[in-house]
Amino acid sequence: MSGAALAVVVVVVFFLALYLLQHYGDLRKQQRMVLFGTLLSWYLCFLIVFILPLDVSTIFTVLLMLSLASRVFECVVKVCEEPWSYIPDGVLPVLWRVVYWTSQFLTWLLLPFMQSYARSGAFSMVGKIKTALIENAVYYGTYLLIFISLLIYVAAHPQWKLTWADLQTIGITAANTWGLFLLVLLLGYGLVEIPRSYWLSSSHGYLLAKTYFKTAKMATEKAAAEENLADVMEEVAAVHESVKHNHSLRKCVDTILTKCPPEYQEEMGRNVESSSVLPTKSGLVGLHKKVISAVQRHGQTRVQWSVLLDQAFHLEDAAKSQSSPVRHFVHSFPSAHSHSWIRRFIYTPTLEWYWECVLRQGFYRLLAVLLCLLSAAVVWSECTFFSTHPVLSLFAVFIQLAEKQYNYICIEMACFISIFFLCVCVYSTVFRIRVFNYFYLVPHHQTDAYSLQCSGMLFCRLTPPLCLNFLGLIHMDSAISHQDRIQTSYTSIMGSMRVLSFISDGFYIYYPMLVLLLCLATFYNFGSRCLNLLGFHQYITDDDLTSDLVDEGRELIRRGIFMCICLSCFVFQAWREQYRVHETTGRSRAGYTDLGDNQNSPVAGIKKSGREENSCNYGVRLLFLLLTATETEMTLDFQQGRAVDCPVQETK
Repeated sequence: MSGAALAVVVVVVFFLALYLLQHYGDLRKQQRMVLFGTLLSWYLCFLIVFILPLDVSTIFTVLLMLSLASRVFECVVKVCEEPWSYIPDGVLPVLWRVVYWTSQFLTWLLLPFMQSYARSGAFSMVGKIKTALIENAVYYGTYLLIFISLLIYVAAHPQWKLTWADLQTIGITAANTWGLFLLVLLLGYGLVEIPRSYWLSSSHGYLLAKTYFKTAKMATEKAAAEENLADVMEEVAAVHESVKHNHSLRKCVDTILTKCPPEYQEEMGRNVESSSVLPTKSGLVGLHKKVISAVQRHGQTRVQWSVLLDQAFHLEDAAKSQSSPVRHFVHSFPSAHSHSWIRRFIYTPTLEWYWECVLRQGFYRLLAVLLCLLSAAVVWSECTFFSTHPVLSLFAVFIQLAEKQYNYICIEMACFISIFFLCVCVYSTVFRIRVFNYFYLVPHHQTDAYSLQCSGMLFCRLTPPLCLNFLGLIHMDSAISHQDRIQTSYTSIMGSMRVLSFISDGFYIYYPMLVLLLCLATFYNFGSRCLNLLGFHQYITDDDLTSDLVDEGRELIRRGIFMCICLSCFVFQAWREQYRVHETTGRSRAGYTDLGDNQNSPVAGIKKSGREENSCNYGVRLLFLLLTATETEMTLDFQQGRAVDCPVQETK
């Protein structure tokens, strides 16, 4: 079984990274270079996290064999039998070198270049490369200056002899210091927000109010995105009219037109005044970049709007089902996946009712309590891991207890749960971060190339210091614990941090203690309140502005449903008339039984009413999604007090 665990981890982690990329990116439309760079960076970072527990258990196996080498041979064979996850000597050092240096090459050199390349509005490969080099000149120069400064600091001490290994250690230390600085900030947020989010999510009322809040914000963003897209399309239409087909820039204009939505392409040239001023090549490059950004943002808001509507409908149905005496979850607006085989045979309406109305709240609160205990253990260990006598770090205590029992499975599970929880706290914060519209990971295949590659850069910079911090928590890093013991293969690749003592003995030990203050600030919503003051609205339960946005979102949902019900009356009436015509025609041609002849039959009435209700629900849902996604002005009509005629009497 030697190396079996490593092979399983390599395959499983690849499919995990591929699934996440498919969830956030668009595998069919985005550039292959962007997808490859993002997938490789995510894969390498996840691989480090999943293989590190195997590295730790392998070291404990070696230590156990050395400690029992003087005993009786039979005892050694019995106790020191290699676990199934044992990795042969020489495999991990090579693997760590390949994984680590490839990820560092991606995050510091290739991905920043690919970001500028993918976002460039140039029309040729040479133009995009030129733009990327110019934009990254300052970026590369800054990091080169930092490296030279550290190099001068080391060279100023004559007792140190600089070797190639020392230069590598200086570079690794600089990268890990930058990553640890950001790591603690993200970790302090995730340690509090993740348990709290599960506790609050156990209440449907909280989730519904927050969904209303998001709906109000998204309505504003969607209107702004539609307005921005319309303005950009006007510029494109003007350029389309001014540049004739025999002009040298016509090919560039045609390239821009291919990036426009189909509905705008059909209207190009209609009611647009031709401009006598011809655009320049640089102007078309800028317009091309604006078109790509506007179209991407418009698509994101439409998809996010539809998702929020689905969430609001589902949560409202859950609130109704809780007070219903029937143990059957009823969907007001059935979706397309509601008739899948999973919904029919596995996740039935009855099972869904028990989960949503009975089990969900207890399960989420129990999970929140467990996560809260893990968070408390992490905070305590981050503030005390430098103490080796006595051992105060809880993670180090658990690992040492498992080591005394020679229990490799417990060692691997304790390591995996610990580092996995740390990664979830850090990575989930990265997925939640939104820096205006420049960096924003949007699910449902809506994330742009710039954000995908930026996330890959962040993961590659955060994962190595995260793993070193974890090894420090369990006292497996001699640079922090100052214990003379065999190091893991991962630590040996990092080199001796004692080359820069002020970092290994100062920054790496005392800076993680800041996580306690960050947790307190997150618990009292200090960051959210500051963003609220700056005009970036955040959901805070005791804030008046939050209450106003919740009410606004609730009204948007109700007005949209009312509009679509009124409009669907016309559609449903026409469908019913057409259905009656086809039904009558079918009977006259093929004949029917006595039950089919009887229009007053209760069975026929039930079937007919079921078909009509189902079709009406689908019509309301479809019209609602289409209307709210394309016609924002319709909502403004209600705000201005305009009336909508609804043929209620005709459809009774």
